[in-house]
This record gives sequence, structure tokens and C-alpha cells, in this order.
Amino acid sequence: MRRFFLILCLIGFINDSFSQKAKETFPDGTPVSEWFGNFEKLELQNQGKQYVITDFGVLLDSTKVQTKEIQSVIDKASKSGGGVIVIPKGIFLSGALFFRAKTCLYIKKHGVLKGSDNIDDYPKMPSRIEGQNLDYFPALVNAYGVDGFSISGNGTINGNGRKFWEAFWKRRSENPECTNLEVSRPRLIFVQNSNNVQFQDVKLINSGFWTNHFYKCKNIKLLGLYIFSPHIGIKAPSTDAVDLDVCENVLIKDCYMSVNDDAVALKGGKGPYADQDKNNGANKNVIIEDCTFGFCHSALTNGSEAIHNRNIIFRNSKIEGASRLLWLKMRPDTPQRYEYILLENIKGEAETGLAIFAWRQFYDLKDRKDIPLSYGDQITLRNITLKCKTFYGVEKDENVKLTNFKFENLDIESEKIKIDKSLISGVIFKNVYLNKILVE
Repeated sequence: MRRFFLILCLIGFINDSFSQKAKETFPDGTPVSEWFGNFEKLELQNQGKQYVITDFGVLLDSTKVQTKEIQSVIDKASKSGGGVIVIPKGIFLSGALFFRAKTCLYIKKHGVLKGSDNIDDYPKMPSRIEGQNLDYFPALVNAYGVDGFSISGNGTINGNGRKFWEAFWKRRSENPECTNLEVSRPRLIFVQNSNNVQFQDVKLINSGFWTNHFYKCKNIKLLGLYIFSPHIGIKAPSTDAVDLDVCENVLIKDCYMSVNDDAVALKGGKGPYADQDKNNGANKNVIIEDCTFGFCHSALTNGSEAIHNRNIIFRNSKIEGASRLLWLKMRPDTPQRYEYILLENIKGEAETGLAIFAWRQFYDLKDRKDIPLSYGDQITLRNITLKCKTFYGVEKDENVKLTNFKFENLDIESEKIKIDKSLISGVIFKNVYLNKILVE
């Protein structure tokens, strides 16, 4: 009888576990699919035929740019039915590489794919950058329409960006108003129109521009990545760790991000009529969890080129040097809607906890006479312990409507303590302590 009772208890526990898992929802109430609960890593032996680049004419020579030679290996693999391009131990210098159908990349421990610092090795082509579709320099690693594309291994992709950073700062010293696109710089990785993408375990460092840029992709998993660019010495400008641009179903887990710009930035288009442009769109269903953030301008940023972000969960993470925890960049020239965003179970330090203000850098209303309205709605911060200079960095803006914010179970230490609840309609504070004093 006792054994039977234990079996019944076990069955009940299992059923309850499945029930609890099934109950997990995004902030708008839609179920979180089982896909988000699968953290299985890719294994080299299961990725198809291996094409070790040094077996196909690529030299072990860290001084020679071998773009054509490496690209020929990728092309050969694709034409032969697919396979994994393997970077062995050593440093291999290259310009823009384009992965083809059924190909992926594996970098062995002590293997380095290093970007050329000559912009001529990245010939301009149709691309997407800063919320615009235009001709621009490709990345070091590119995948256009490559479903199942992956990057794995324990090696490094090094953008070798110093020369590009120096050129940018020189131009900025000559013209403080110069834009990012005035200085020719390649991204580290660009993936477009590709589904079921997985990056894992590699080091992604020293990008010339954005580090990872995904455009119009679905089902992206970034697991155990180390993403870095310097913010001291010669700073690496605009080296966002992860840019999601019109993407759906994204899991970012167990990653370390420290870059001289935003860590995770949700983009999708800009301009007074951006919401009418078929090239633009929303980011939906994004979970960021179990990550550590070193220096960055913001751990999670909405904008500055975005029109709609919905169902974003950021949880179970450490903040070790961010300028901001959550940033809603509100462009006066772009209609934006940032909604159903949840931050929970976060600890650490940031200069600003919540930052919401007009982002006027390089904005242009063009021929539009009125300023488009933007919205922030259904934003929740809960179970957060944070030390900062300013917790509530919310500015009044007649063109931005903020509604239904909830702050719950917060332990905040802040130099500035002013909280103007009138700036948000339907704001709720529950068990929020600011400098050990309960916020009424």
C-alpha cells in the first residue's frame, strides 16, 4: 500500500510539473512554447560532413587574407549536399564570407576566424542597417536565407575592429555630428531571412560595428556566448552585442555581454512612416535569461530604430556595469509601440534602472507635419535588487503615452529618489523599497 501511495504521489508531482510548465505564458497571456525550454547543444558529429578548411587549400597563415579560399570551401560543401565548415587551431584571416544552404560553422578550441581590417574585403551589397534597407558593407560572417544555420565550437570570431574604431573616432573629432554610416565599418555577423538559427559557446569579440544582427528571422537560440568589445582605451563604437530586427521567437541564455553600446537591442525600422514600410516590423516573443551583463549602454534597449516590440521577457540575470537596465528609446520621428515587457529576478548595478526619454539623435520628420505618437504599455519590473544613481529615469513627453506599468518586490538603492507617478497612467507600486523606504 505504501509503495502504491508513493507511486500516486510521484504521478501527481510529474503531472503538477507539466501543469506548471504548461502555465508559463508571455506577458500578454499567450503560452510560451516548448521550443523555449529546449537548451540542447549541437554536437559536431551530428552536423553532417566536416570540411576542415586546411584540408581544402586554406593555409595556416595568420597574415594572409584568404577570403576566396575559405569561401570556396563553403561553396563546395553546399554544392555537395551541405556540411559543417570547421576552423581548426590557428588564426585565419578573411573578409566577408557567405554561408550557403545546408552549411554551418564550427570553430575548434584555439581556432580563430579573424576579420580583415581592410574595408575593401567587404564589398557593398543590398543589406539592412539602422532600420533601413540599403547597400552596405556585409559582415565577416553572413547567412542570407540559410535555414538551420549555426555557429558552434569553443573558438573565436574576432572582428579585428581597431582600425575601424580609430577611423570612426577621427571622423567624430572632425565632425561631432557625424553618423555611424559615414565611416565604413563591417559588422561581425549578419543573418537575414533565416529560421532555426543557433549560436553556442563561441567567443564573439572586437566587432567593427554591430556584433550580431538578425533581420527577419524566426526561432533563434543564442546559448553560452561570450560577446565582448572594449569600452576603455580605444573604445569600440556601436558594437551592440545582439540586434534583433523584425524577429520572432528568440532565446538568449547563459550569455556574457560587455560592449561599448547596447547589449540586447530590439530594432525594426525608423522614420515618420516606418509602420507602413513592408521592410519593417515587430519583434515578438523574446526571452533573455540567465545572462551576465558587463559594461553596456543598456542591458535591454527598445529602439532606437524600432516600431513594435511585444512579449519580451528578461529574467534571472546579473547586471555588473550597465549604464541602464531597461531603456525605451522614443524617437520623435517614428511611431513606436513597446508593450508587454517583463523584467524579473535581476540583481546588480546600473546608472539608471528605467530610462524613458526622447531619442533625438539624427531624427528626421521629413515631410510629416505632425509628430507621431508612441506608446509604452504593460511594462512590469519585479523581484529586482538594484544599486543605481537614478532608478526612475522617466521624462515627460506629450508625444509618448505610458500606461499600465507595474513595479513589484523591488529593493532599490538610488542617489536620486524622485518618482513622478503622474508620468505613467495606471502605474502600480507594490512592495517597492527605495533606499529602505517603502514607496507609497
